Amino acid sequence: MIQNSIVIVGGGLAGLIAAIHLKNNNYKVILIEKNEFPKHKVCGEYISNEVLPYLKSLGLDIKSLHPKYIDKLSFSLVSGKSVNTVLPMGGFGISRYQLDYYLYNEAINRGCVIVQESVNDIEFLDGRFTIITNLNTYITPIVIGAFGKRSNLDQKMNRDFINKKSYWLAVKAHYFGDFPNDVVGLHNFKGGYCGVSKVENNRINVCYLADYETFKQFKNIEEYQNNVVCENPHLKVIFEKSSLLFEKPLTISQISFEKKQTVENHILMIGDTAGLIHPLCGNGMAMAIHSAKIASELVHKFYTNEIKSRKELEEKYIHEWNLNFNERLKMGRFLSNLLQKQKLSDVLMRLLIIFPSLLPKIIKKTHGKPIILDL
Repeated sequence: MIQNSIVIVGGGLAGLIAAIHLKNNNYKVILIEKNEFPKHKVCGEYISNEVLPYLKSLGLDIKSLHPKYIDKLSFSLVSGKSVNTVLPMGGFGISRYQLDYYLYNEAINRGCVIVQESVNDIEFLDGRFTIITNLNTYITPIVIGAFGKRSNLDQKMNRDFINKKSYWLAVKAHYFGDFPNDVVGLHNFKGGYCGVSKVENNRINVCYLADYETFKQFKNIEEYQNNVVCENPHLKVIFEKSSLLFEKPLTISQISFEKKQTVENHILMIGDTAGLIHPLCGNGMAMAIHSAKIASELVHKFYTNEIKSRKELEEKYIHEWNLNFNERLKMGRFLSNLLQKQKLSDVLMRLLIIFPSLLPKIIKKTHGKPIILDL
């Protein structure tokens, strides 16, 4: 039995950032992750520059990973009609394989304990959590949940969103081909949309969200891409002129964009575990990083008695989450629903062509301001 460390369940982007942040404040941290590092993940792999001041404050050197710096957006409908704009804040492209492995090594080097175990259950009683894994039992006053978009723990906890049907499938792969280093493409197709951008080593990351009802009409991913995704001429060019670098694309099914509770069973949820923004908005990684910052800072205030009770801790975290992310999530859901309706999306495109200044304003609604650091 292991006691009195802060336990983070899940070793994705949010979980690793929280581990590093808390360890920088001299807390004992145990991070439980069921998978080995490094590992490719289904992700858009674009991060807006809003998080750079925070990452730098943690002593993280993102430049050493050789990301691609991105400051332009190309947006198109299935018809091929497109509009281009400068991204108001800009961002960078980096693979989850590279970034997560870097953060994993940073966490280890700073003294975090990272164990490869599967969490079977989390119980809360008398102010303490009991975490039962396939190998150990952990007792702790604080648990941070960073176990991703959809987990067995969500089912175990009977979270509301897990009981609602989800019709989305996500597909991601890396390709080699000709694509601008400084552009992120967002391309609509029937029943979904696709993000395209460069990451390190001149790889092109292609990640799309597909309506499962449409997808299951085809025998395999290649047939679906050829018949549906490639109806958008911009995507057709990318797939025809690029070579797949994975053995096969990665997929995740039953992705839910339903509203999630930020705190459940007294666990502070961060990253996709707390709420998932539509990939159309291209900013889930920045939100994951920012949510780790918010939770870590509040946990520190709880331990230093600036926050007096668990109730106050949870209320402050919910408030901060809603303040920073609620409107962005709403805008993501709105844009996704709009683009699934062909007539409305055509109207939107005509407006953007006539009034191109509208697109940067829409982008700002899905992105945050540069993170302000507590000095």
